[in-house]
Amino acid sequence: MNTPANGQPRVRERLLEQHPISHSPVPKLATPMFVPNIAGHLAFMFASFISLLTLFFFLRLALLTYNSELIGTTPPTDFVEAFINGLRFDVRIGVLFCAPLILTLLNARAMAARRIQRLWLSLCASLIIFTGLIELDFYREFHQRLNGLVFQYLREDPTTVLSMLWHGFPVARLLSCWLLLSWLWLRIFTWLERRTRWTSNPLGNKGRSLRALAMRILVLMLCIVVSTIAGRGTLRQGPPLRWGDAYTTESMFANHLGLNNFLTLYAAAKSQFSNARANVWQPSMPTDEAVTLTRDLLLSDGEHLANADTAALLRDYSPSPEGRLPIQNIVIILMESFAGHYVGALGSDEKITPYFDVLAGKGLLFRRFFSNGTHTHQGMFATMACFPNLPGFEYLMQMSEGTQSFSGLPQLLGSRQFNDLYIYNGDFAWDNQQGFFSNQGMTRFIGRNDYVDPEVSDPTWGVSDQDMFERAAQELLLFDPDRPFYALLQTLSNHTPYALPKILPVVPVSGHGALDPHLTAMRYADWALGQFFAQAQKAPYYDRTLFVIVGDHGFSTDKQLTEIDLLRFHTPLLLIAPGIREQFGAFRDTVGTQVDIVPTILGRLGKPVRHHCWGRDLLNLADADQGFGIIKPSGGEQTAAILYGDRIMVQPKAMESRVYQYRLGKEAQSVRVKSEPSDLLRLKQLKAYIQSATTALLSDNAGVGSSESGDPSNAVATQ
Repeated sequence: MNTPANGQPRVRERLLEQHPISHSPVPKLATPMFVPNIAGHLAFMFASFISLLTLFFFLRLALLTYNSELIGTTPPTDFVEAFINGLRFDVRIGVLFCAPLILTLLNARAMAARRIQRLWLSLCASLIIFTGLIELDFYREFHQRLNGLVFQYLREDPTTVLSMLWHGFPVARLLSCWLLLSWLWLRIFTWLERRTRWTSNPLGNKGRSLRALAMRILVLMLCIVVSTIAGRGTLRQGPPLRWGDAYTTESMFANHLGLNNFLTLYAAAKSQFSNARANVWQPSMPTDEAVTLTRDLLLSDGEHLANADTAALLRDYSPSPEGRLPIQNIVIILMESFAGHYVGALGSDEKITPYFDVLAGKGLLFRRFFSNGTHTHQGMFATMACFPNLPGFEYLMQMSEGTQSFSGLPQLLGSRQFNDLYIYNGDFAWDNQQGFFSNQGMTRFIGRNDYVDPEVSDPTWGVSDQDMFERAAQELLLFDPDRPFYALLQTLSNHTPYALPKILPVVPVSGHGALDPHLTAMRYADWALGQFFAQAQKAPYYDRTLFVIVGDHGFSTDKQLTEIDLLRFHTPLLLIAPGIREQFGAFRDTVGTQVDIVPTILGRLGKPVRHHCWGRDLLNLADADQGFGIIKPSGGEQTAAILYGDRIMVQPKAMESRVYQYRLGKEAQSVRVKSEPSDLLRLKQLKAYIQSATTALLSDNAGVGSSESGDPSNAVATQ
């Protein structure tokens, strides 16, 4: 140690040795909590609101672009109008998502919790992006915004649903896009939050002052008033903005674009998860008047009410001898998605159905025939159980009300000791098919697990149509020739993801864009149908059998006729039997639906029968009777329509009806027309029919009990 000249250590150095200085960091003062002022909070909230509206705009634009084949001749002004309508609906959802930010005005600490607000907004944006992306293919498939079909598929077998989605749609690409866009909007909200960090004084000062609190409450009240007006979407008195307010153009595609998928999904959720009875159409007239109108609509020559006091339509039918055909067996072929718009015999020149077209030359073809719904299960119970697709009960086969015995082929022919057979490509657990039809009286089921070494074994649906028809040809030969039979053959290959062989026996369809796979599957199903008839025509039962070929429903095309998309309902009905063309001609333009199939079959069998069908014998109508049909789209929408001649009246629940004149075939179109007095009568008939059928269903009185011989004297009503 250095020392001074006198040898004494320095005092400072001695003190340092005794009390060394600590090198620990000096503690910093705490950073004051960020407290945004009201202007900064409003700026962040408004900027976030605009970003959500911008997201809705781009997703609506993507929906328009992805389904651009539907634009057709629609003028650009209609789409501008649709986007303006859409903005009004989007504002409602934007206000809802920003509501938590509005409520934070009550508390300065809540206003300061920007990280939580960012995460909430990012979650909302991610949800918007997710629903917007899945809706691209959903709309292409169903021509509907997101609706109750989403919840229905979630209720089905998850393995089948997931397989259908994975193999039928670009799931990986959509998920990647969803993650990327979600990350992008998170960055946008982060940037907006930083740009609006306009601080106020710390909480210890003005942040808790009565003056600041009063100012926040005043701003909160103003925000609530503005949000309420914006959330209603309209300044009119009465109900807020409704889906019908989007229907302001002649283009159904433009009108659909004007909707918001969150609102359509919310409406569907209310319908799906509420009691079915809350979703039915409420009675619009006295019960006696409704029943009388329904009877006048349905009863025809040779029919007499069996018990007018207890059953709306229970009647005894004695077919005229002139209408009988020399048949004893019935084979119903329910073709998956067999759209009439692409059937050559119905006017198409696309050459999708050459085999069906040849068959049409051997039978009686109904050219104005429609499915009662737009999904297979609705086609099943309408065709086989003779009961319509009603608002609130479109999933009847899975509901408790579907356990009663309906007046269909299983009940009516089972009582006559007919053998039965149900052959299907897929799993009978789907839509509760085996449960429903075994309860109705069917006993033999052959499904996907009953095929040995099939040509195609699809992981989603099962075997191919050629496998199903090959097995059907074998099974029908095994029936006792001395005992009549009825059989239901149901195809499935024309359902995404399309169970087709690797080497197709037909030329793939091209030139139709996104519809190419669907039309290729339809062409393949037509080929398989032709192979079946090539075998059946050589079978001993052929000349004693009535073949009924009908589609379960159609599918979306590049045209949308009316808001219910009429071409999704249009399907051919072809009857093939010995002497049918000689007796009834080659074509009929009588309007009919699937509930008319059972009575039409009964009329050709020719024996007296007591039944409670909700349709008519289409070959037992007066010459001036153009027929009628009552149909309803799927997805939980409480909309129904009645067809008569070349007109259709569409009636949404509790809203104004619309009348259109339609044309089918290659140049299919619909034009809205003014209502005439006769249309008002049809509207009343539509409401009466639905009211009567709903009342009968809810009172467990919609069908008929079995009888021993089919003789009216032996039949009893289901009470």
